[in-house]
Amino acid sequence: MEKERVDLPLSEIPASWYNVLADLPKPLPPPLHPSTGQPLKPEDLAPIFPMGLIEQEMSPDRWIPIPEEVRALYRIWRPTPLIRAVRLEKALKTSCRIYFKNESVSPAGSHKLNTAVAQAYYNKKEGVRRITTETGAGQWGSSMAFACLQFGLACTIYMVKSSFHQKPYRRSMMHIWGGEVFASPSDRTQAGRAILAADPETPGSLGMAISEAVEDAVTHKDAKYTLGSVLNHVILHQTVIGLETKRQLELIGETPDVLIGCVGGGSNFGGFAAPFLPEKLANPKLRLLAVEPSACPSLTKGDFAYDFGDTARLTPLLKMYTLGHTFVPEGIHAGGLRYHGTAPIVAHLANLGIVESKAYTQNAVFEGALQFARTEGFVPAPETSHAVRAAIDEALKDDGKCIVFNYSGHGHFDMSAYDAHLAGDLEDYEHPEEKIAEALQHLPKVG
Repeated sequence: MEKERVDLPLSEIPASWYNVLADLPKPLPPPLHPSTGQPLKPEDLAPIFPMGLIEQEMSPDRWIPIPEEVRALYRIWRPTPLIRAVRLEKALKTSCRIYFKNESVSPAGSHKLNTAVAQAYYNKKEGVRRITTETGAGQWGSSMAFACLQFGLACTIYMVKSSFHQKPYRRSMMHIWGGEVFASPSDRTQAGRAILAADPETPGSLGMAISEAVEDAVTHKDAKYTLGSVLNHVILHQTVIGLETKRQLELIGETPDVLIGCVGGGSNFGGFAAPFLPEKLANPKLRLLAVEPSACPSLTKGDFAYDFGDTARLTPLLKMYTLGHTFVPEGIHAGGLRYHGTAPIVAHLANLGIVESKAYTQNAVFEGALQFARTEGFVPAPETSHAVRAAIDEALKDDGKCIVFNYSGHGHFDMSAYDAHLAGDLEDYEHPEEKIAEALQHLPKVG
């Protein structure tokens, strides 16, 4: 009988994170100081991050040991199971084998806790008392609230306004774990007030929420900022996903043909796919597929350029696929994917042709999610549903390949989106080319 579920013992929680920077075929373009345009120095990031995370951000080492305090909390939900979607395979009448890595079993219901715990640990270690952060759909915000609770830190969360109203139960989770949550843009920061003055009805964006959280951190001596995606150290922490997946596939004698993950900033896809880079470089036929919404098509329609990570231009300049820091996406339900840019690591791999990308509209994504929920039983988050949709489309090719995707989070707090789709009220939206072109005109001039 074929293995339908692969569980690892607690002893096989990874002891080190994998740093993909050590194996990139070409060096990652460095982040630049927004004022000078020169490569960023560690001390430039000190007002925002603790030195332990800054060192990881710039480390050339292939393996970074995971502190025992972090591994102890990982034991609450890790290792996560690798499951074969045999019922979905049967429904699709495919010869392909479909596996999913179930990251939804964490207390917060998503992969985000892998880095939230680590970031809270390093902040606590250096005497930080309060964390500021942003969140889109609320998966990151709830993860950070939980992690801060574990280490006795206060947590202030700026939640994108459209998601703040769409997903009230994500806010409830943050409140349960002691986080304070504000709809962004808010009147609490100079950046928020300026944005509201220009457009009082704005739905908000991750770029705006980042601006508020960064400003809050740098204007209070006892606070530091945390980011749930994009940066190198975030993807580093998420590599526990890919490292476990590699071990689980090895135990059942499977070799993946395509690895799939959804991409907003890029943390879950990066953490899932990065540990397979040595295999990809040795075997170009192995495919790494990043999937995004057509309403926020950074990888598929953005420019590969230096840009700010936030709307108010407070962050360093990062080389990434971007739609422009002034880009304001529509209020689609996949709130965690509504980001104008991409993680530099993911963007760099895409620019080198190592990662491929694909975009989907909302209704296509929810159709895939329903098929998955009605066969496998798990109800995926709208973000995760992008990976589900792509895995189904790959399986429909019926070519006998091994498909593995990252089931990055559950959709238990996204019922209004499912109701809208079932009622035929969910609108498909593809961001107009002229709007993208307009936003890209505001890219900073570098070099």
